[in-house]
This record gives sequence, structure tokens and C-alpha cells, in this order.
Amino acid sequence: MFSTGKIQKAYINRFSEVGAFLSDEINGEHEVLLPKKFVTNQMSVNDELQVFIYRDSEQRLTATTQSPLLTVGEIGFLVTVASHKSGFFLDLGIDKDLYLPYNEAKGQPQRGRKVLVKVYLDENDLLCASMKIYNHLENATHFKVGEHVKGTVYEVKPEMGAFFAIDNRYHGLIPKHEIYKEIKEGAVLEARITRVREDGKINLSIREKSAVQVISDVDLVMAALDSADGVLYLNDESDPEDIKRKLNLSKRAFKRAVGRLLKEGKISIFEEGIKRL
Repeated sequence: MFSTGKIQKAYINRFSEVGAFLSDEINGEHEVLLPKKFVTNQMSVNDELQVFIYRDSEQRLTATTQSPLLTVGEIGFLVTVASHKSGFFLDLGIDKDLYLPYNEAKGQPQRGRKVLVKVYLDENDLLCASMKIYNHLENATHFKVGEHVKGTVYEVKPEMGAFFAIDNRYHGLIPKHEIYKEIKEGAVLEARITRVREDGKINLSIREKSAVQVISDVDLVMAALDSADGVLYLNDESDPEDIKRKLNLSKRAFKRAVGRLLKEGKISIFEEGIKRL
């Protein structure tokens, strides 16, 4: 069976004046139309194609050989191309624009503006977009602490952290104390699970465990010393934001790295900072 919103393998069953009829298997019973504009002279019956399946304006399943910018379940930026009394339309990269209902929008996206959305199917099996990504994610308890997962940052709140869609499907959060570099909405990252909450939401870190991370932090501090003629004017009393701005490290990570370098005899501490030996 064909699934709306996905790129799928299809086979040409027959040709007609309006295009080619495809099925999901050779000589299959279930057909969708590939409009004539996408049919080439090189195509033959039983040829295998990769097509994107969507519903047309009359809600009929339709195929296209055009490549969509996003498929169902994916998160990414799309450009607003028009507005309507019931919502907005986004450029999906195919002939049919993607519908963003008003109740799934944030604010009033202007024409030409890129918006971060998740593509989903509504109750009528129609492709739609939502800027309210949080509402379209699920809770999960099958993940384990220490696992590495991939996903998309869909919202950043400085007072809380970065909201993260694990596998573009499950609720995740990178708490603000785990963020040591700028993270932007739409970023695709790999993160480590630090906590699986009882409500099924997941806490994450983009840093490795301390024993592993401190090695790269040490290298970073040493590189900063090298580029500053062996002296850094940072110490235990330095403002955390100053450390983050100069080294892209949290104060805690900086102190761990300095402790290791002291233990290895590679640096010394003076009143205003550290220097390389």
C-alpha cells in the first residue's frame, strides 16, 4: 500500500492520456496516478520509480517524481509563499504547497519568511505543517541513560534550555546548564541521554561524560593558551559568561580542565589566571 507523505518505490502498471498509473508491486491492484507532465518517453511498463505520494486538491492519492524538501514526520525550515483565511502555504519543493493551519502557526508568518515546522498527517490523511512542534511529539520510556540519539532543536528558551525532538518524534530537553555553545533552532545534533523522566520526557547533554569530555576540554584550554602567548586571564573567580565567551566552556568544565592540567604539571596558577609551563 502507498503511504501519504513518503518517498516510495513504485512500478508502472499502465499508461493513459492523463499519465502513468503506478502500483506498489508489479501488476499490483492499488494504483496511483503519476501525472503526464512527469512521464518521459524512456518509461516502460513494469519500470521501477522512486516517487513521493501526496493527496491532490480532490484528496486523491497522487505521485510525483519531484523531491520534497521534507516528508511526513520530518522537521525543517520551509518558506512561506502565501496566506489564506484559514492558514498559510509553504513551499514543499513540489507543485503542491504544504498547508499550515492557523491553529498550528506561531504569529503571522510573512511571505518569504522561513519557518521551522514538523510535517504531519491530519485526520483526513492530508499533509499539513505545524510550527507547534511540541504538540506533535510523544513521550517515551524505552530509552536508556547513556544512549546517544539524534534529533532536531525546535525551540530555544534561554531560561530553560533547548527543546529537542529525539528522532523527530520524542520529547527531549537539553537543560541550559548543558549548553556550552550557541545552539540555533533547526540544528540537527547528536546528544547523550542523561535522564529518563517518569513522564516519558528525556533530558540530554551534548557533552560527553566528564572523564571523556575533560580530555577535549584540556586540548581546548591548551590551544587557547598557545594562541595567547601561554597566559589566560581566567581563574576560579572569573565570571562564567566570560569563560564561555572566551573558551566556549562552562565554568565547571573549565575548572575540571585546569585541575587536570595542574595535576599533569602543564600549567601554573597566578593571581589573575593561568599560564603554561
